[in-house]
Amino acid sequence: MKKALLLLSSFAFLAACSSESNKAPQEKYTLAEPEVILNNDSATGANLSAVARQPQVDTNVTKIGTAPTGGALAKGAKLMESSDCTTCHRVNEKLLGPAYQAVAQKYPATEANIKMLGGKIITGGKGNWGDIAMTPHPAISVADAEEMARYILTLR
Repeated sequence: MKKALLLLSSFAFLAACSSESNKAPQEKYTLAEPEVILNNDSATGANLSAVARQPQVDTNVTKIGTAPTGGALAKGAKLMESSDCTTCHRVNEKLLGPAYQAVAQKYPATEANIKMLGGKIITGGKGNWGDIAMTPHPAISVADAEEMARYILTLR
């Protein structure tokens, strides 16, 4: 194999050194595969290398930075995510029930309002936001319902 490659490369060299300059240039063929050369200090090369090693991540703008990040707020948000709240409510738009921001604007963040809203989450209700009744959630504990209410009241 080495001898064949050496023979082919010497033939290409002899053909290139031809003394006739009026001939059209000949194409050179090699058996070697083309190499991709990247400078070690090249920003482009570094970026290509880094991108090749990264896992494919969903960077949808509606998901980036939306995860709750800490404390009681995160606990209330996580409890709401694990419940069926998003069936009827959204953060900033009315669906079947009021938007969370509308609730936060209507009720100041006091302990009395947190207890009242926590009770509404558990027992349900009708009349404060229209004719559609809120479904009761008796399986949710009082402490969890109050954490949810506390989180909602931070969404002004």
